Amino acid sequence: MQHLITPSDFTNEEILNLFDDARMFKDLQSNLFLQGKLVVTLFFENSTRTRSSFEIAAKRLGAEVVSLDVGTSSRSKGETIFDTVANINAMKPDAIIIRHSECGLPGSLVEHVNCPILNAGDGKNAHPTQALLDLFTISEHFNANIEGKKIAIVGDVKTSRVASSNLELLPRFGIEPIIVAPDHFKSEDSAFRQVTFLNEIINEVDIVMSLRTQLERHSEIYYTSMQEYAKDYCITKDSFQDRDILLLHPGPVNRNIDIDDEMLLDPRNKILEQVSNGVAIRMAVLKKLLK
Repeated sequence: MQHLITPSDFTNEEILNLFDDARMFKDLQSNLFLQGKLVVTLFFENSTRTRSSFEIAAKRLGAEVVSLDVGTSSRSKGETIFDTVANINAMKPDAIIIRHSECGLPGSLVEHVNCPILNAGDGKNAHPTQALLDLFTISEHFNANIEGKKIAIVGDVKTSRVASSNLELLPRFGIEPIIVAPDHFKSEDSAFRQVTFLNEIINEVDIVMSLRTQLERHSEIYYTSMQEYAKDYCITKDSFQDRDILLLHPGPVNRNIDIDDEMLLDPRNKILEQVSNGVAIRMAVLKKLLK
């Protein structure tokens, strides 16, 4: 039985096969690969895109989806997460999709269940399906010619699970990440090149990925306002000018903080394409793990 906790759970060959399935699902939209299967979603953190994307993906494959309302579950009565998952596992679902604020929690559950666990995000640790859909979006844009491409990952890299998973995945396919962030948001991993401002490397990169500042994960206040941060890190038309650069963001976008209104309308912005690709990628992942 296979789980998806981090991108390293899939080999490069498995990922390329996922991409083949994702292309098929973008065209087919729906089928009955998972008819008769039951998928349970457990989201202990707020989510719009990831939760709805997983649920739409499962339903398009013909699966039934049960979404546990954590606020009204026995968790609010003091039940531990392990007991919650053990009880759900006893009901024999075919997969459990979980998001939690605690790093490493989804991985700690795999020995306690009889079905695949899919990590939909755990603290600042990992968000594997987001990294997969980001790589898929990049690969589709460049017609799979991605070896040697460079990506600037801009913003709060230190606490971003999206950045963490992309830093793990993208180099495996020949894409070089360059981190762009103020010192207090830089990665603690010295393996990657890190600069302070985008204009230092804008002429080198093929892709820019903007990140949301994870205010909820910082114990210190670094800026008097987000506008102060935006002065240096908001992606604008001026920063891109006429360069042929792909713009990505995992969402939700903080308008005029992460990316300004003008760039959100720019054809180089592929954020909604990422969202669309996310459903196809999650369909491919569910098909692989539940087949």
